[in-house]
Amino acid sequence: MKLLCSLLQFTTILPLGKPQDLGIFARHSYIYPIAGYIIGALVSIPVFFITDHYVAAAVAVAGLMLITGAHHFDGLLDLGDGLMAHGDKEKRVRALTDRNVGAGGIAAGLVTTLLLFAGLAAASSIVIALIIGEVCAKFSMTFLTSYGIPFREGIHSFLHQSSREYFPWIAALLCIPLIFLPVSLIKLVGVGIIMIICPVILLIISKRLFGGVNGDVVGASNEITRACAVIALVVL
Repeated sequence: MKLLCSLLQFTTILPLGKPQDLGIFARHSYIYPIAGYIIGALVSIPVFFITDHYVAAAVAVAGLMLITGAHHFDGLLDLGDGLMAHGDKEKRVRALTDRNVGAGGIAAGLVTTLLLFAGLAAASSIVIALIIGEVCAKFSMTFLTSYGIPFREGIHSFLHQSSREYFPWIAALLCIPLIFLPVSLIKLVGVGIIMIICPVILLIISKRLFGGVNGDVVGASNEITRACAVIALVVL
């Protein structure tokens, strides 16, 4: 229970009592997908009772922002600023880590949120799309936590230090229960590919532009992978 509480205290704003040692989660960061199941299920509760797809999709997006405290969304905004900055690595890192949000961050936030909303609104089942998207998003965080070499000290470097190269494989096993959802195999294979491609691309881009990965990149991967996975469910 301490491990689960540590995971949820790091990924959500749920009132879970006394703060747990983050080190407990750091040594088992492969359990990220479990948070995906829980968050997806909790957000799905109000969505299940809304018949209008557009309203349900909007409530779903708002629910995700609320329950996660927009923590990972903040990383997406920072990544957007870093990507749009001009100059060498130092200038890009400065833009990435600056607490102020610029045009690049606003653009990244808008585009990703619009894609997520459109995908949820077009999904045959918003509840299923939510759960799948959130689990895939959390897998991407395990992937970058394990393979993303930090370029500075921070939460990511702390988590990375305790992670192991095989953690993403365990996280992938935790995604297997998704096959029990009423979704075609083709769609599941598609989102499975997406949840790997997104963090891989971010890993490559981050190494080239910033010299490594930080918590903002990992958080951004959560938002981007979720949106892409939901879109894949609709397109395939």
